[in-house]
Amino acid sequence: MMDRKRLYVFDFDGTLTKRDSLLAFIIFVRGWKMLLLTFLRYSQLLVLMKLGLYDNGKAKEKVFSACFKGMSLTSFNDYCQRFAEENRSLLREQAVLYINKVREETCVIISASVDNWVQPFFPDIRVLGTQIEVVDGKLTGKFTTPNCYGPEKVRRLLGAYPERKDYYLVAFGDSGGDRELLDYADEAYYQPFREKRQ
Repeated sequence: MMDRKRLYVFDFDGTLTKRDSLLAFIIFVRGWKMLLLTFLRYSQLLVLMKLGLYDNGKAKEKVFSACFKGMSLTSFNDYCQRFAEENRSLLREQAVLYINKVREETCVIISASVDNWVQPFFPDIRVLGTQIEVVDGKLTGKFTTPNCYGPEKVRRLLGAYPERKDYYLVAFGDSGGDRELLDYADEAYYQPFREKRQ
């Protein structure tokens, strides 16, 4: 049914970017020392996470909390804006070119990263990311949504676009966290936009 409207859905980290944006964002805001101290503090949990023995969303929340709990939302969003402005090189050139080509269609970024720092990279594209809790104008360090990873990506997509029969889904991803989304799509691309090696 190629007459259906096309919906282009992109993972962010590794698909549109060259490396993980959470690590890059922590370094940008807090520096290498804070990143290393945080990873040392949670090294056992991070190993268990890699082995599939500890929930990746909980591990990520602990790292996020250690780095940003107590920061004002205003300051956090200012950092997010500057991060996007000063780190355009984080984006894959081929990905940007492709999005520019199809942006007249409906485009969505679905990411496990926090949407506050993803959105400024693509201000006019809808972002469905992991969302943060704010109380009295300050970050609590907790997430208000499940980590947008794996099956959660499909749930978030259907929450925003529930009439599945109305659109032809084209999905782009690069890791196991995108598997369910890619399987759900009409047309799927795994590890696209990689520059060909000479």
